[in-house]
Amino acid sequence: MWAPSRRQLCLAFLLVCILSAASVFLHLHHDLFRNVLDLSFLCPDRHLMTPPVAIFCLPGTPLAPNASSSCPEQPASLSGTWTISPEGRFGNQMGQYATLLALAQLNGRRAFILPAMHATLAPVFRITLPVLAPEVDARTPWRHLQLHDWMSEEYLSLQEPFLKLTGFPCSWTFFHHLREQIHREFTLHDHLRGEAQRFLSQLRLGRGGARPRTFVGVHVRRGDYLQVMPQRWKGVVGDRAYLQQAMDWFRARYKAPIFVVTSNGMKWCWDNIDTSKGDVVFAGNGQEGSPGRDFALLTQCNHTIMTIGTFGFWAAYLAGGDTIYLANFTLPDSEFLKIFKPEAAFLPEWVGIKADLSPLWTSQSPYPQVRVDGCPQK
Repeated sequence: MWAPSRRQLCLAFLLVCILSAASVFLHLHHDLFRNVLDLSFLCPDRHLMTPPVAIFCLPGTPLAPNASSSCPEQPASLSGTWTISPEGRFGNQMGQYATLLALAQLNGRRAFILPAMHATLAPVFRITLPVLAPEVDARTPWRHLQLHDWMSEEYLSLQEPFLKLTGFPCSWTFFHHLREQIHREFTLHDHLRGEAQRFLSQLRLGRGGARPRTFVGVHVRRGDYLQVMPQRWKGVVGDRAYLQQAMDWFRARYKAPIFVVTSNGMKWCWDNIDTSKGDVVFAGNGQEGSPGRDFALLTQCNHTIMTIGTFGFWAAYLAGGDTIYLANFTLPDSEFLKIFKPEAAFLPEWVGIKADLSPLWTSQSPYPQVRVDGCPQK
């Protein structure tokens, strides 16, 4: 029978002592380790963060390629925590998301979105930015920065590690250098893209039933802008004449186009858009609370006609192709021009058609000032 030597017995005794000490240490620090394990459970593959930063990943957040967790990994070189206040509607929050992503990367910071923005965008797009827990948002020592709607040199060297951006940024000057990444972030979910493609594939021209060769998405912004633009900003929305000019521009350049109209004022579109050529279809449902279907239709078209607003901007930006937009839609003395720069709002290759401002010039009454907190929702 094998008998251990005295040296082996001593080593075994020493090992037992070490294990006993470790057990006592773990018992005394049980609460500390339990908290660490709880945090790891929220994002199992993420390294622990220095307080007060902690995140959780909401159901439905898509996985990065070859990832085993729903928590997207950030490059090791990034630090700090940046986010942006989700304000406004769908197009506003797309602009906020893209601007946060771009500015955070430029400044070497980690970008997180808040749950409200995730709830708005995630049902439509395969967005990847992680979500900041509400309790962490509440206790983080934020510095707030109100953004204007164009890129400035000052935004290239922001030193704050905990920064919450605010405002309604939606200028291509913030993010156009990342356009491929922006397109990936705003990739439609398969069911929305498939539904839009099936709808477009069934469209026919006129009574002959010929297949259209070119699809032009048309977004007509109305709703609250019917009051906000003339009353607060001395401006107009797209009218019947503008839409006719824009459609004729495409008819003159493309064979067999079809115009797919969406709007939050569809009745006006039915009454004012000429359908006599058999190349117009009213496709949108106009539901502002669930914009996914309308937006998917617009982005699956080849080209875009937009009036005003960020919903139309993003449809045109993602669709690519030619874009016609409403230009010079305010009076020269409008306060809107202090917060809006056309050259930063519309891509240089897009084509503008000047708005008819005669309803403003001929108005016999002064412009009433209505209460509008901040930038109008677009």
